[in-house]
Amino acid sequence: MKMIALIFRKELKDMLRDRRTLFFMILMPFLIIFLIVNLTMRLGMDMEKRAQEKELKVAVFSAVPLPAFVNLLQTMEKVKIDTRLPRSEINQAVNDSRLDFAISFPDDFSEKNDLKETNEVAVYYKASTSENERALGRIQKVLEAYGKQLLNLRLEKKNLTAAFVEPIKIIEMDISSIREKMGQRVGGMLPYLLVIFCFLGAMYPAIDLAAGEKERGTMETLLVSPATRLQIVVGKFLVVTASGIFTALTSVLWLYLVFRQSKMIPPEILSVVLKLIEWKSLLLFFSMIIPLCAFFAAILLSVSVFAKSYKEASSIIAPLNMIIIIPVLIGIFPGIKLSSTTALIPILNISLATKEIIAGTISSWLMAEVFLVLFALAAVGLIFCTRWFNREAIIFRGV
Repeated sequence: MKMIALIFRKELKDMLRDRRTLFFMILMPFLIIFLIVNLTMRLGMDMEKRAQEKELKVAVFSAVPLPAFVNLLQTMEKVKIDTRLPRSEINQAVNDSRLDFAISFPDDFSEKNDLKETNEVAVYYKASTSENERALGRIQKVLEAYGKQLLNLRLEKKNLTAAFVEPIKIIEMDISSIREKMGQRVGGMLPYLLVIFCFLGAMYPAIDLAAGEKERGTMETLLVSPATRLQIVVGKFLVVTASGIFTALTSVLWLYLVFRQSKMIPPEILSVVLKLIEWKSLLLFFSMIIPLCAFFAAILLSVSVFAKSYKEASSIIAPLNMIIIIPVLIGIFPGIKLSSTTALIPILNISLATKEIIAGTISSWLMAEVFLVLFALAAVGLIFCTRWFNREAIIFRGV
């Protein structure tokens, strides 16, 4: 144990001297989180603002004049109405952006309305234009208001009230707590960041402490020391795990600070989120970082030991960046919950467990299963790593 601690301190000092590793451990999480939070929120708010403030060019096509509907359109802000464009030019005008929306009433609209039948009104627009897609709601509100006017006129003629066409009114009684709702919404983003930063924090030290040492020719110094191969591997494994844990904790801290300092998040929403966070949930959330980083450290160190150079290790590990995201994305899908089966799938179990922790519905047994699975896989990876480290043909592949 003393020898493992000695190797751990030695490797830790070497790692902290590497500026590239420190950049990915401390500065990279801040840059990524800052861009994700501020850039995405700013873009979303700007797009919504542009959609609401844009002057819409709207054409109305009808065989007969519809003054009531046109008046409703004119009550909207920043709307320019065109009633003279030929119906045959609808597609071309919308495609050329001469029109934002074209509202086409059927030729027999008046007859069907008199017969109390349903009319189908077509709204033409270009969904590929993001502003128009968001502004569609403005047009839909006018059509809904016009439909209510026509309905009220029909009911007045029959001396009926609105209740006649609404025999049942559905009242949704959602008994889920605010915390459970936040767990489903926010729980999709946190596992993504947690997995990414745990992986990045462990990746570069793992590559440097094995493949990097092969290139520098410093691996032989360790091999001639009194330490056994197992002690060397465990010492390096602990350093890589500690690096991943530190990076993950740093990223969570940056996330908290960015959210607190961001002026684009309404204070009332931020206060609600902070009130939902409990110490028990925080401890459970942070405790998941340990088995996840141990799992990544075992895999990455095994690859690094097997690789003959820093470049080869990087090329092998690079595709894993995309592969590890797949289970996280699967965990975001609705209907997929943490169970005795999904808890056996690495990374997916972390994604689902995070959502359950935030919602406050995590099961102790399932949480224990997640820990056992990840630690067991880390132990298997460590065994493979030690076996490869014991083979001279692999250790000196690059020599």
